[in-house]
Order: sequence, then C-alpha cells, then structure tokens
Amino acid sequence: ATQIVLQSFADRTLILVTQIGKVGNLIQASLPSTTPLSTEPSDTATEITLPEPSPAIQLTPLLGSAPSDHYQTLYSLYTSQIATIVWESPAHDTFDGSRKSIVVGLALKKAADAGAGCELSEDERATFQGIMRMLQDMLKGGSS
Repeated sequence: ATQIVLQSFADRTLILVTQIGKVGNLIQASLPSTTPLSTEPSDTATEITLPEPSPAIQLTPLLGSAPSDHYQTLYSLYTSQIATIVWESPAHDTFDGSRKSIVVGLALKKAADAGAGCELSEDERATFQGIMRMLQDMLKGGSS
C-alpha cells in the first residue's frame, strides 16, 4: 500500500510518498521560472503518459541518503517526475509567475528483484507507474 500526502506552502510544495509510514529521504526539486515546461507527454509503452522532466531540474538532497547508487538514481527519477507532474498540473498555483520548489519525501519498500546499476526491475517499473498514476489522479481530483 502506498500513501501520498500533498501539502502546499507559500514558497514550496511538499509531497510525501510512503509505503512504510515514514517520511523517508527528502529531496528538493527546483526549476528556474525561465525554463519552459514540456507540453507534450513522453512516449511510453504503458497505458499512462507522463510529462518529460526538464534537464534543467536541480535536485538538492535535504535529509537522508539512498542506500545504494541504484536507489540514488531511482529517488532522483521519482523526484524529477513527481515535480514535473505537479508543475504541469492545472491545480498548481502559478498565478504569480513563479514556480515553487517541490520537496519530495520518499520511503519505499525495497523491491524483491531490485535492478542492478541504472536498470529498473519489473517490480520497480510497476511501482513507479502506479505511484505516478495515483499522483495524477490526486491532482486531477483537486485533493490536496
């Protein structure tokens, strides 16, 4: 079971994704307001489409560290994708012309068949797709 908590503050948005009931690693994603967001979803072979994260996203670890290089890459992928989904959501408050930083807390169970290096296992891919779908549904429904 995965829980997602979304809380908006004046200067940033906090999103916690947990499967173990903890805050986990906190990573901040920021993107200069002059950097355009993609308007087209990335091509995927799955049933959901995800916006492509900008290469200009800056990730800053705030709390905790990944247990391995593989998980560091996985956490960076999650943070970049979650931030991009939130920034491109119509529910995201961008009326003042600024783009708030997104702080993502990740506390995920380790996959039984965790990939090696930068390769994602099938369980990791399914979990990633499921979490992104949950976040998109949550933002479409206006739940925050």
